[in-house]
Amino acid sequence: MSTVIAERHTAPETDGHRTVGDYTIADPRIACRNVNVFYGDKQALFDINLDIGQREVIALIGPSGCGKSTFLRCLNRMNDIIEGCRVEGDIRLDGQDIYAREMDPVLLRAQVGMVFQKPNPFPKSIYDNVAYGPRIHGLAKNRTELDEIVETSLKRAGLWKEVKERLDHPATGLSGGQQQRLCIARTIAVNPEVVLMDEPCSALDPIATATIEQLIDELSERYTIVIVTHSMQQAARVSQRTAYFHMGKLIEVGETSRVFTNPRHPLTEDYITGRFG
Repeated sequence: MSTVIAERHTAPETDGHRTVGDYTIADPRIACRNVNVFYGDKQALFDINLDIGQREVIALIGPSGCGKSTFLRCLNRMNDIIEGCRVEGDIRLDGQDIYAREMDPVLLRAQVGMVFQKPNPFPKSIYDNVAYGPRIHGLAKNRTELDEIVETSLKRAGLWKEVKERLDHPATGLSGGQQQRLCIARTIAVNPEVVLMDEPCSALDPIATATIEQLIDELSERYTIVIVTHSMQQAARVSQRTAYFHMGKLIEVGETSRVFTNPRHPLTEDYITGRFG
């Protein structure tokens, strides 16, 4: 697993309306400041401040409906496609404002890829699923280069040995765990900087889940990974830092081992100890 980058420590807060812990880090890949999200008149996120580091895995945890997935979708502007959704605040990828007018959301989503809760392979062959992104973004000059991208992506997703003899077979014929790894291969085929994962193991059995978790560990050597999970055990296994959300607010963020063993905010402690959620 990649090493956690040095944190700039901020004074802990005890107010339930402010973030407890270390939300700023040195040289972040993504920097979020005062992010608010509205669905029509209803506010879903309140003044979220969070930095996400280079090649770190950060887990977003909290009860259902607390804003984890809403925040995740802010990071690659997936909320743009939701009617009535409005995002305020400042979100920067490598210093660039991702909500600036000149930012092309399609190109942004190539830089910040997403793996969804349920595997969603295209109704195409295994090969064409992985080749789709590189084709539309012009990443391969010829078939040989495209073949190399497909093979490399499938190898990084830990799927190549299982499918290399049947690349022309329908992707929908794969098992659930294989389909999710295929979706990860499809995501990384366009050379993203960040991979967002929205409960990627919730529809998988324990064996497939363990495979995906091992894959997350390996991918963290190349990519920044933000994972939403309902499983605190999974967060503890895969992440270096954990952020706890509650009712649209970021309550606490810090090194995963510290958050789980010595939470600084009562709401975090109540959730960790199972008093609610």
